[in-house]
Parts: sequence; C-alpha cells; structure tokens
Amino acid sequence: MKSFFQKLNANKSKKLAIALAVALSATAFAGCGSSQTPSKSSASSSTQQTQQANLDNLSDARNTPTVRAAAAVGPSVVGITNKAVARDFFNNPVESQGVGSGVIFKNDNGKSYIVTNNHVVDGANELIVSLADGRSLPGKLVGADALTDLAVVEVDDGNLPTADFGDSDATVVGESVIAIGNPMGLEFQGSVTSGVVSALNRMLGDGDARIKLLQTDAAINPGNSGGALVNMDGKVIGINSAKIVANGVEGIGLAIPSNAVQNIISAIMEKGYVPRPYLGVSIFDQQSAARYGYQLNLKKGVYLFQVVPGGPADKAGLRKGDVITAIDGTEIKGVSDLRAKIAEHNVGDKVELTIQRGNQERKASLTLEEMPKDNN
Repeated sequence: MKSFFQKLNANKSKKLAIALAVALSATAFAGCGSSQTPSKSSASSSTQQTQQANLDNLSDARNTPTVRAAAAVGPSVVGITNKAVARDFFNNPVESQGVGSGVIFKNDNGKSYIVTNNHVVDGANELIVSLADGRSLPGKLVGADALTDLAVVEVDDGNLPTADFGDSDATVVGESVIAIGNPMGLEFQGSVTSGVVSALNRMLGDGDARIKLLQTDAAINPGNSGGALVNMDGKVIGINSAKIVANGVEGIGLAIPSNAVQNIISAIMEKGYVPRPYLGVSIFDQQSAARYGYQLNLKKGVYLFQVVPGGPADKAGLRKGDVITAIDGTEIKGVSDLRAKIAEHNVGDKVELTIQRGNQERKASLTLEEMPKDNN
C-alpha cells in the first residue's frame, strides 16, 4: 500500500501531504509543512520563566481550559528543520530547507522520541530539532510510514517534556480543541490556535490511501505539520497533517487521530516500519475495472485477476477468476470494503473467505502474512 497525503496520483510512490485531489471542484488537499527558510527560534529559558510566572498569577477567570491545555502541551511541541538537497535547472545540487512541527511523546535511555509527519522529514540529509526552551539538537530518523504520514525522530536528550495522548475514539463533534505548532517557520514557533472538532472519521484519499481523520476549524498553516491537536484536558488527540485549500474554503484542517498514531509509532519504534497484513492478490471491482477500460459484470465482491505465487491466497487454494464475496461473514461489496476489512487484522491472523468460483460458493481459511516491503 502507498502513501496518501502528498501528491497522490497514479504513481502512488509519491510522497505525502503536499497536495491531494479530492472530490471538490478546484480544491487542493495540502500538507501543512513550510518550505520557508527557517529563522532561529526566539524561545528561551527566560521567556519560559516569564510565561510560568504569568500563569502562576492568573485569575480564575483568565485561567481557562484553553490556557491550561496550552501550558500542558506547549513545552513538548518542537520545530523540525529538514535540510535536503534538490537540483536546480542545470542539475546542480542545491540545499533546501523546510520546517514542520513535532511532539515529544517518550523519554527512554537518554533519548527523547518525537512524532511528526512523514512529509516533514522525507528526503532529509539532516534533521534539526528546535526545542521550546530555545535549544537545537540534531535529530535522527527512527522510521516512517508513508501511508499514514507519520514518522518518529529521536534526539540525544532523555529529559525533555513529553505530551500525553488522549483517547481519540472518545472525541465528540463540537468539543473545543487547540492546535500547537510552528506556522510559517520557527519565527512563529509554538503558536496556539483554537477551534472545535468539526467532524470525525473523515475518509479522504483513494484506494489504499484512504484513512480516517479528525476535522477541525482550528487554524492550521504551513509549518504546522506534525504539531499537536489538543483537547481541553490537555491531551493530544491528533497529529496535525493537512488542510483543504480552495477558493472560498476556510477552516478545514485535518489531523491523524491519536489512537491510530499510537499504534503506528509503536510499530515504528519496534521495527522501524509498519508491518501490514495482505492476501497476496490483485483485485478489481466493477468501478476499478472500468477505470482501466475493462467491463466486469459484478454486482458485489471483488474479482481476482492475479494471485501471487506462494502468497497467502495461493496457499489457501484461491485462483485467478475467483470472486471474494465475504470475509469472516461480512459481505464485501468492493475493493475498499476488502481493504478495510484486512486492515482490521494483524499479520498472522486467520480469516475465512467466502468465494464464488463459477456457479459454486466455497469457503477458504487463510492466514494473513506480512506485506512485502516492495508493496508498502
């Protein structure tokens, strides 16, 4: 499976989150990383001390949930500068810089770990992490997942402030949230914007790239990628990743839910990548076949036009021409249904397939295997 955010098109190996065409006229789905040359962070220890002193002297009326949430999470939000090498018109190497955000989520064995967006760190020759206290540390990429647009970066300091994740499944539409990040580069490091959760389970993308996101109207600008979406309990419920950009459209920001984030970063921390289960088949439904110029008389299910030799489906006896109509008793109407159902499982899980072969219905038990890295 391939990426979903950045320049999603026929070549799904393109990176995430710069632009995604969606079913909106003249609309772009833009990542919120900044390509602006970053300036030096103005944050400092004295600034933090002044901030803490002001917090200590706040009246009850001014010490709102928004203030408390920003104070709880703000110190754990960092800037990430990506130094990469591009090519000019004459094919000469030219250093380019981009700035995004990240959230420190763990300290362990003298190191701190930061979650950010894959598109923030993609292609980096060097990563620089700018802390809220004004220091800058070299960052090292632990691993990344293009499909979900997430990555983990480590720094050699195990005593940094960390943020706590909340339960994104408990999030409700209309509740107040804040977004913390670095819009337009490090000059505006640690900016806080407020809004509400506008919608849940926004499904954007195409095919393999579909993923559920939180929608918010809290302002998310270039440079906010990888920053925190925080509820009024001071818990991170999402990692800001993109926004809808279109004439006349405002206030549609998107964040990866924290529960999905935790699963992905756990896998990255363990393996450096995210293992995913697969069937070992190439499939069509009526709509996807039509896009490739084929006519497929299929009202439900998915048609197997290729079975990978030695793959899980091959081992279970599936053949080209079979139609999968159900998985574990759940009806499969098309390609997206099958992929969503497989995505609910882990590598090594067993599933029962209902298949139509000619005029006969059959059952097949299959053990899901790890998708080869070439398919990721």
